[in-house]
Amino acid sequence: MPEFKNINSFFLLIIVFACQLTPANAATALQLKQVENNVYAIVGPLGNRSPENYANNATFGFVITPDGVVLIDSGGTYKGAAEIHALVKSVTNQPVKIVINTGGQDHRWLGNDYFKKQGARIIASKKAVEDQQARTQDQFIMLGNLVGDAGLAKTEAVYADETFDGSLNFTLGKTKFEVHHAGQAHTPGDSFVWLPQQRIVFSGDIVYVQRMLSISPASNSKSWVTAFEAMAALKPEVVVPGHGHVTDLQEAKAHTHDYLVFVRQAVANFMEAGRGIEDIGKLEQSNFSFLLNYENLKGRNAQRVFEELEWE
Repeated sequence: MPEFKNINSFFLLIIVFACQLTPANAATALQLKQVENNVYAIVGPLGNRSPENYANNATFGFVITPDGVVLIDSGGTYKGAAEIHALVKSVTNQPVKIVINTGGQDHRWLGNDYFKKQGARIIASKKAVEDQQARTQDQFIMLGNLVGDAGLAKTEAVYADETFDGSLNFTLGKTKFEVHHAGQAHTPGDSFVWLPQQRIVFSGDIVYVQRMLSISPASNSKSWVTAFEAMAALKPEVVVPGHGHVTDLQEAKAHTHDYLVFVRQAVANFMEAGRGIEDIGKLEQSNFSFLLNYENLKGRNAQRVFEELEWE
C-alpha cells in the first residue's frame, strides 16, 4: 500500500474507490444501463416483489428527446415509480412527458399516479387497461402481502389517458415511436415499443431473458408465440426485455420463443400419449434448467399449457 503524507489523503482515496463500485443510485435495486445515446434501460431484480424493490422486479426503459422523456412502464408502486424517476433525473433534466404501459402486470402501470401528478400523458392498449381494471383489486392484495403496507403507501390505480387497439405511432422531439399490440402474451394487453430510427425494441413481458417466463391464467401461450414473432419480424438490433438484461434477438428467442414452442409441443405429445394433468409435473424440461426460477415455474407452466390445449 502506498504511503500517505496525511490521513485525509488516504480516506479520500478510499471514498473515490468506493464510489467507483457503487451503482448510480445505491439505495435502489434498479440498475441504469445506457443502450444508445439517449436510450436507457432500467433493469430490476430477477426475483419476486419485495419491500426492498417496491415491486420493481422487472426491466423498464426511457428515451430522452429534446421535447421530453418517454418512459416505458411506470413501476409497481408509487415508491417504485419515484425510484424510476430518480434514475431518469440522474441523466437528464427533461420532464417525463409520456408514459407507455406495455401491459397489465402491476409493475407495468401501478406507478402511473406518480407520473400523472408530474404532468405525464399515459398510453396503453385497450386490452391492457381492461386487464388492469379487471385485476386491480387482486394486484393490490398481492402487493400488500409482498411489499407490505409501507411499500404500497400512496399507490393509487390510475389508468391510461389514451388507448389504442392494434398500433399507435407518435413522434416526440423528432424521435419516432411505434407501440404495437400483436395479441395476448404474458397478459392480455401486452405491447412492444419500437424505435425504428434506432432499431431498438422495448418488449415488455413479451420477452423474458435469464429467468423462466411465467405462463399464468392471464397468459396465452399460443398467441404469445405470435406476438413474439410479430416483434421479431422487425429485426431489432437491441431488445430491452420485460425481465432481464438488455439483449439481442437471438438470446430473446432462445429464452422466450423457443421455450414457449417447446413446452407447447411437449405438452401436446404428453396428452397424445394418453397421460393426464395429474402427471404433468413429470414433464421433462431440463433443456431450460439454466433459467432462473426453473424449479418453481416449470410445473405450473406445463399445467397451464395443458389446460390451454384442452380448449384449443
